[in-house]
Amino acid sequence: MSRRIETVDQAAAGDVYAVVRAAFGARPPLDPPAGALAETVESIGKALADQGGLLALEDDKAVGSLLFDREGPTLALRRFGVVPGAQGSGVAGDLVRAAEEHAESLGCTSVRVVARVELPASVAFWEHNGFVRGAREGAFLHLVKVFPRRFTLPTAEDATAFGERIAGLMRAGDLVILTGELGAGKTTFTRGLGAGLEVRGDVTSPTFVIARVHPSLVGGPSLVHVDAYRLGSIDELDDLDLDTSLDEAVTVVEWGAGVAEGLADDRLEISLLRATGDVSSLEDHDVREAVVQPVGLRWADIAWPV
Repeated sequence: MSRRIETVDQAAAGDVYAVVRAAFGARPPLDPPAGALAETVESIGKALADQGGLLALEDDKAVGSLLFDREGPTLALRRFGVVPGAQGSGVAGDLVRAAEEHAESLGCTSVRVVARVELPASVAFWEHNGFVRGAREGAFLHLVKVFPRRFTLPTAEDATAFGERIAGLMRAGDLVILTGELGAGKTTFTRGLGAGLEVRGDVTSPTFVIARVHPSLVGGPSLVHVDAYRLGSIDELDDLDLDTSLDEAVTVVEWGAGVAEGLADDRLEISLLRATGDVSSLEDHDVREAVVQPVGLRWADIAWPV
């Protein structure tokens, strides 16, 4: 079989309408009923004329489709469906990947969908494709996927300044999970973050103290700087008797991947990559690139610093 995914406009309204009727009509009865079943060729055509959509074709037969609905930096995916005979064949996954590529080509920073909580398989599909749960409104669950961002940081000053810029996005309760090899620049970044937050005390490596609290000098959130390298689980943070609640602070966890994710559904996962070569010649400030993976609705509409 030959499969292709096409970006379409109102000329494809009939095909998209047929997919929507077949896909949503095959679902079990829902209360309230799916709004997709009230669509017409005309309403589909108008949506396609306004913002376009995708059509999946298998041997020139329409088997899947979706509508685009841009909301600022986020591209919402509406009326996502695959006809019953093509479900389980990978069409849905191909549509998701094509939608993400289209969103990035538009300069969007995230994609968003709404799923019905009564359809756990649908929710699981989106989570399998990297979407995370956000707000729930009755029977409707919002899920979002925020694209990773890459920043080049050739010098220690750049790494520190990058931390200061990220600090401008922070608010109380935010979590940053830092990963990177020894000397990749985790503490250099955190030092810049602390400077941007205007907290008290020098930000240094927490290697010999599992967690340090840096109170704000300006009435903002404190900075909690954690070294998770020696923590068996993030639950051990409860035993550290910190002087502040994590809900009232910005928390940075070095070596936190696989350990600290449970602290918050919304978070920034930052990987710091350094130049390859002779490890002995590299120091903490030898950062070359920061890869920022935002997780959760908190970061869906953020205007990122350049």
